[in-house]
Amino acid sequence: MATKRKYLIAGNWKMNKTAPDGVELIKGILAEIGTQTEVGVAICPPFTALESAAKALSEANNIQLGAQNMHPEPDGAYTGEISASMLRTFYVSYVILGHSERRQYFGETDAFINQKVLASLENNLKPILCVGETIEQREAGQTLAVIEEQVKGGLAGVDKKHAESIVVAYEPVWAIGTGKTATPEMAQEVHAAIRKMLADVLGAEAADKIRLLYGGSMKPANAAELLAEKDIDGGLIGGAALEAKSFAKLVEAAAAQTKSEG
Repeated sequence: MATKRKYLIAGNWKMNKTAPDGVELIKGILAEIGTQTEVGVAICPPFTALESAAKALSEANNIQLGAQNMHPEPDGAYTGEISASMLRTFYVSYVILGHSERRQYFGETDAFINQKVLASLENNLKPILCVGETIEQREAGQTLAVIEEQVKGGLAGVDKKHAESIVVAYEPVWAIGTGKTATPEMAQEVHAAIRKMLADVLGAEAADKIRLLYGGSMKPANAAELLAEKDIDGGLIGGAALEAKSFAKLVEAAAAQTKSEG
């Protein structure tokens, strides 16, 4: 892996943790990871826990805050939605966009996700664009075609100057929350293909700066193998992010990989 891409371990809490629970988890994570800065770390609590999470992180400069979604419009009659400027109020740095659960349960399209990506970049938020195939698509041999449509659709109109702010997370839908994981070789094959797709859209130099995360049941038991692959630059973590020790072990695995490459 090119040394200029710093590993990122991002925790997606999904619809878990009240605000007080979130503060406790953050305290636990900080106690476990200490002051390390070799690995980028982000946590993405529910909207209701963002303010208390921001306060809990105010003294820590080695964990960034992320949100799980946002609406592309700056304001307006969108009941139940949250804008980029609202997220910025809480010093949010990252926003997860196009997660497979948003696509599956809320019918989000590549075009709508693209609007969010463009709005996030305009507001200095770093989008974590999620892409991935279902088990049916994988078995039909459509994996790369599906992902190419999602990558190119999601990043349409994006300027290559934003490359270092963009993160793409590959999450095979069949491996989310199921305990099934793509083998490191399978994951690397798709990550390498995504890197090539990014080069087609934004040019090779920009593509080399974009961090690609694996988001399909990464846990302490398989993290080292996955992170050793050339194009896997970290993880978008679900279940293992809800417990301080397991999340910290993933950060440690990325730090160990950084040292071995250095």
